[in-house]
Amino acid sequence: MSKMAEIPSARPSETREQRLQRLRRAVESNGALHLRAAAELLNVSEMTVRRDLAASDASLACLGGYVVNAASPTGIKYTLEQEIDQHTQDKRLACRAAAASLKDGETIFIDCGTTMQTLSECLPDEMPLSVICYSLNVATIVARRPATQVMLIGGLYHASSQSFSSDEGLSYLRRLGINKAFISAGGVHPTRGASCSNFHEVAVKQAVIATAMESILVVDASKLGSLKPASFADLDAFSRIIVGGAAASEQRKPFKALPVDYVTKAS
Repeated sequence: MSKMAEIPSARPSETREQRLQRLRRAVESNGALHLRAAAELLNVSEMTVRRDLAASDASLACLGGYVVNAASPTGIKYTLEQEIDQHTQDKRLACRAAAASLKDGETIFIDCGTTMQTLSECLPDEMPLSVICYSLNVATIVARRPATQVMLIGGLYHASSQSFSSDEGLSYLRRLGINKAFISAGGVHPTRGASCSNFHEVAVKQAVIATAMESILVVDASKLGSLKPASFADLDAFSRIIVGGAAASEQRKPFKALPVDYVTKAS
């Protein structure tokens, strides 16, 4: 675990405003701070941290168990436009391997993000499928396929990932029968698990992992060892982890006990 920027330890006599000032400095230094780490930093309970944030007119918020900058809650600037050309070939290698596992008539879930856009393009031609998704870029591609039933989960639109979120959508998702769920991640860490940049995606990812018969993580090699602000699953939640592109032996070593498939060339 990386060390947090050095900030003096808390004193019992600190006021709420003093605690908030310390949290602001920590968030500015680290991008996002887990609620438990915030409580340890201030030497108070997690409930006290939540109360401080709820009663505050400051620029902090608690989202998905993290203390974040309310003005930019993801902590980093993620957009599809920035990601679309990054590691394109490696993503395609991983997605072709993932698509090769499909069988006629299966119901699948396709996550959001540029890797999942590539997966949508790699689905076998003419194979009858039912596809569940919650992003416009994926829906636009799969809707053009023949013999494909598309279920688009709606709600509040998030332009950064062209995806939707809503409580009603989660409820609908949990009622569906899903054979395979293909999940994307911005970070794949050996101890902290799979993570992403957008907090609104966490509930969707967790709901589908709990619902699907099989969950498959699909990433390119650049994601190995990375950690993003919003953690959503331990790596043992996935039956397969498909990694596209060359990964150095030092990158692979922490994942040796996991079901990781490294794809370095087109089959």
